[in-house]
Amino acid sequence: MKKQYVLAHDVGTSSNKAMLIDTDGKIIAKSERGYDFSYPHPGWVEQDPADYWQAVAKSTRDVLGLSGVEADEILGIVFSTQAMGIIPIDKDDNILYNNITWVDGRAETQAKKLMNRFLGRKVFKTLVGIEITGKDVIPKLMWLKENHRDIYEKTAFFLDVNGYLKFRATGRKVAEWSGACSYAFNLKKKDWERIFFKIAGIDTAKLPPLVRSIDKVGGLTAEAAAEMGLKAGTPVFGGCDDTQSAAMGTGANNEGEGHIYLGTSAWVGVMTEKEHSFKHGAVCLQSADPAMNLVVGITESAGANLEWLIERFYRHEKNTIPDGGIYDLLDEEAMATPPGADHLIFTPWLLGERCPVSTTTSRGTVFNLGLEHERGHFVRALAEGIGYNLRWIIDNFEKDFGFNMSSLKITGGGSQNRHWMQIFADITKRNVITTNQPKTAGALGAAMCAFVGLGIYNDFSPVRTLAGEDSKFIPNPDNFEIYDKLFMDYKNIYNSLKKTYKHANARRFTF
Repeated sequence: MKKQYVLAHDVGTSSNKAMLIDTDGKIIAKSERGYDFSYPHPGWVEQDPADYWQAVAKSTRDVLGLSGVEADEILGIVFSTQAMGIIPIDKDDNILYNNITWVDGRAETQAKKLMNRFLGRKVFKTLVGIEITGKDVIPKLMWLKENHRDIYEKTAFFLDVNGYLKFRATGRKVAEWSGACSYAFNLKKKDWERIFFKIAGIDTAKLPPLVRSIDKVGGLTAEAAAEMGLKAGTPVFGGCDDTQSAAMGTGANNEGEGHIYLGTSAWVGVMTEKEHSFKHGAVCLQSADPAMNLVVGITESAGANLEWLIERFYRHEKNTIPDGGIYDLLDEEAMATPPGADHLIFTPWLLGERCPVSTTTSRGTVFNLGLEHERGHFVRALAEGIGYNLRWIIDNFEKDFGFNMSSLKITGGGSQNRHWMQIFADITKRNVITTNQPKTAGALGAAMCAFVGLGIYNDFSPVRTLAGEDSKFIPNPDNFEIYDKLFMDYKNIYNSLKKTYKHANARRFTF
């Protein structure tokens, strides 16, 4: 019998990873194509939507060429994408503005304005469970309306990245449930939370129809098929946001089971059937599985901080050490320093933060720097800072939602660093279990949406078998005392400086 495959595209912050996955969950071929950002103003981060499609089309041809798989063997296509995109499209299918990405914080003024319409920040937080910031979608829609009224008026629909790619693939303009959560989605009614848009002054007619992750949206158009090297009519499914696909791809999909994703950004997530209120920057979203929800706390910048450090502190070595050996050097220098990095603390808020604190004005801070510190201290302190942030989120999850997170599955590219995994186990005092598909969990989770949509699997439970475990890291009690002390210092840094951050950056990050 001829093998058949699903084509999953994991469209992240800096690149698209295309994966050809067979019906047993095995990855047959993969390709990665990158794209750039633009920074037209401090705090703004945009991308050209056409770059996403070009990456998708080229990487599709790559995997077909690498695998030798024929176009008629592709059962379906599915996208997992970065969340919170804002791509306005007019009635003639013209893109009117660059994607305003999820890390863009331009709408702080509009966020305050919207909360004031709910009688102020405190009332809003009481009603919703979380403050909104200039990074949230509805304030950015308000910003677009206020600053580019012509674009707003011409917009027929606002699409996120997943919606845009489904549109390019099928010609249909829709939004999927998990992506709609980044705008405003009612988990009980499975519909747009229209009251928020109305209070914000955003026309709900500009919101596209909703679909589930497992729904067939349409077939590839002849034009899209030609660009991708596939057959016209190949089914395209709803897919989901990258947080939800990576969560599914860890295999941690039982009630109350926790996981961490560690990539350009990082997050802590827990799958649950319950609908929880938003607290301490954590949100309850629609899961990739239409029957489940996902409580998630997102750390804006994780692996991105390491790349920043390499560019600033190790640029010469990066350009002279072959075959990615720069990461071995970083590990060597970091592990030559003791746990706690001689009391150096590096806060990871280079792009502001969402969880455990919601702030667009905070930025990274190097605390307690002394003459004894060398480059390796910075590398270790950076990893530990991410660990403190994740521990803070986990502690909040257990207190706020009653989850029992005694162990954590970790996936994403950062989970391949064994030293970091031991550091996280020591800081969080929890067993850390890595998966055997650290860079492809998102693609596997997305592929599951297509597998269920195609009827190959009845539900999402087989992902637990498809996503195997790799290594287990046990917390070292010898390091508990120093990490407990520095964790408290870490929280105190934010609480002591939050007003200073706001004073330093509030005007700087507004238009």
